[in-house]
Amino acid sequence: MSSLHVVAGLDIGGTKISAVLCDRSGNVLAAGVVPAPAREGGPAMTAAAAGLVRSLEQSAGLVVVAAGVGAAGVIDQASGTVRAASESFTDWVGYAIGPELSRALGVPVSAENDVNAFLMGELRWGSVAGSAHAIGITLGTGVGGAIAMDGRILSGPHGAAGEIGHTPGYSDLVCTCGQVGHLETLASGRSIEARYAERVGTDGASGFEIAELARVGDADATAVFDAAGHALGLAIATAANLLDVVEVVVGGGVREAWDVLEPSLSRTLAQNEPVSGIALTVHPALLGGRAVALGAAALAWPLADDPAAGVVDTEADAAAPASPVGIPA
Repeated sequence: MSSLHVVAGLDIGGTKISAVLCDRSGNVLAAGVVPAPAREGGPAMTAAAAGLVRSLEQSAGLVVVAAGVGAAGVIDQASGTVRAASESFTDWVGYAIGPELSRALGVPVSAENDVNAFLMGELRWGSVAGSAHAIGITLGTGVGGAIAMDGRILSGPHGAAGEIGHTPGYSDLVCTCGQVGHLETLASGRSIEARYAERVGTDGASGFEIAELARVGDADATAVFDAAGHALGLAIATAANLLDVVEVVVGGGVREAWDVLEPSLSRTLAQNEPVSGIALTVHPALLGGRAVALGAAALAWPLADDPAAGVVDTEADAAAPASPVGIPA
């Protein structure tokens, strides 16, 4: 069996935990998925994630020298602690996923928000590879956002930079966060399903089914995707002008309906061009379901290369600061 040293990249969500073991070029040498015990608390999530990595190491004959985590919620990158999370998780807020996973694996671990990790993956190996400045947006159950400037993720002082899904002014609907009018009320997969149900008076149609209806000209399905694309376009135009960034990548489950989302998005962007005069380009994501894990792996390599990036002491405080990292060159 080989003893090739690799890094692990993990995507920790509310329903599943995905992991990849990969080399410096982003070649995936092993991959796996396990259910996420999100209702059982942080220690159970750590055990499931560590168990998956160990299983992949053993089956592939590889040795993990560092790991990166893209986790759902607002993550404090300095401490690897979850600052905020949805109601899908039990005892997740305040949990030090970075240090705890480092203890479990015996290697240095860096933790990031999952959308930040998504953008890292697309910057390193995906649709905006080679770009130094980009905005990442994921349209899934919710709407997430991330910002890269000068080749590094801009996390903000509280780990919440780029949260475009909770910018207001797009509707008069109540958002999942309890506030009103956020982008997420129109552009998330859950909202697309809810808006369609409101129009037709019947629940139950999935986002996939609504997209199929839009493709064959169903007026209600088309209207829902048009509203989502318009709102997304306005949000992108605003962010592009604020940040002077003209490369945008869109991922998440709704990206699979790109053909019915993009027309309204493009019309809106054509009417709201950046004041800089530089053309704004929106790319559908290329890495699919592995984008978060690959981005997390990218942020793990600096830890593998840094002799000072030691394993978290088993007796140390779980909230002890970890080294912040960016995208390796």
